[in-house]
Amino acid sequence: MTNKLTDNFSYQYWSLQCGYWLFMSLVSLSTLTVWYTDFNWANVAHALLQSVFAIMLSIPLSFIFIKIWQESFKTRLFVIISSVLLASLVWTVARMQTLIMLTPYEIWKDFGGWYFASIFIFLCWAALLHGIKYYQLVEVEHRGMLEAEANTQDELLKRVTAQTDARDAQIKMLRYQLNPHFLCNTLNAINSLIEFDESSKAQKMTVQLSKFLRYSLDHNPDAKIPLANEINALNLYLEIEKTRFGERLQLDFKIDKDAGIANIPSLLLQPVIENSMKHVIAQNENGGTISLKASVVGEQLILEMSDTGSGIKVGRSKIQSTTGRGIGLRNIDERLKVLYQTNYSFELDIMPEGGLKTIIKIPYEPQINASSITSNQNAVS
Repeated sequence: MTNKLTDNFSYQYWSLQCGYWLFMSLVSLSTLTVWYTDFNWANVAHALLQSVFAIMLSIPLSFIFIKIWQESFKTRLFVIISSVLLASLVWTVARMQTLIMLTPYEIWKDFGGWYFASIFIFLCWAALLHGIKYYQLVEVEHRGMLEAEANTQDELLKRVTAQTDARDAQIKMLRYQLNPHFLCNTLNAINSLIEFDESSKAQKMTVQLSKFLRYSLDHNPDAKIPLANEINALNLYLEIEKTRFGERLQLDFKIDKDAGIANIPSLLLQPVIENSMKHVIAQNENGGTISLKASVVGEQLILEMSDTGSGIKVGRSKIQSTTGRGIGLRNIDERLKVLYQTNYSFELDIMPEGGLKTIIKIPYEPQINASSITSNQNAVS
């Protein structure tokens, strides 16, 4: 019933008709008829009959009011007042004549008072009818707004979901580019060891490669992990390279405590180190040093990686060419762009001795559960 009363205009209209005129009959019977005369069935019949007459008159009035709903305010006001005066006049005559027929009273001398009361009653009825109509219009508008808002939210949710799916797919694509690139270099190194009859080193490197690839497969490519765990994963890769280059490979890692718990994209640093291995350690008889510094400044995590260079001057165009140091570095830039949009910095610079300095600045996102860092470190080691 609640839904009908709030949703159905026809139900609201007939509830108004029956309820309003029944209420007016009871008020008239209890405050006027019974107050001035004795209670009898004639008076009850008169009260019910005048309600029936009122309902019969109010139905055409309802059609008139709804028909002129779109007219100007002055036109509507004139039609409403005129209709109410006419309906009140007819109702007054009908109910007075009915009372005279049912009782011995002569009441025509009180016509003015009856007519005034009728006008007031019909004006109240007209106000209630307009109130229901306005309420219905407000409800329709409100529901339309809610539906539009719901549709907008659904479309927004679909768009965000599609963008998220596209972003995840792009991250996975960029992330999965790393393993084939790294795997190719490592397999070539193992092949070289085999050719030089260094089977023990080749076997050791194969086991280390298996551990590194297992770690890579066990971690979601679009997940973020603490920098400390990333360093441990990086050490798996460096163990492979140490087997190959021995003392020619020197490392200088300085990780601040706050930086160690910062979340970064999985295997973000490995392409930079791999480039240094390929273009510095492998090309220099004396090897070289790869440095990594991590610190937190304000709301940013700053990762600074550099190498000592191969002794050959390298132009910036060589860095970004596909035959130079560009593949892994462009991959990093694309991953950062997908994850952080414009809220990151990726800078490359050639140092005087020919080494490459890479500086990455991303939002500082500390790992809340520090215990997970320790457990992951144990798992890597």
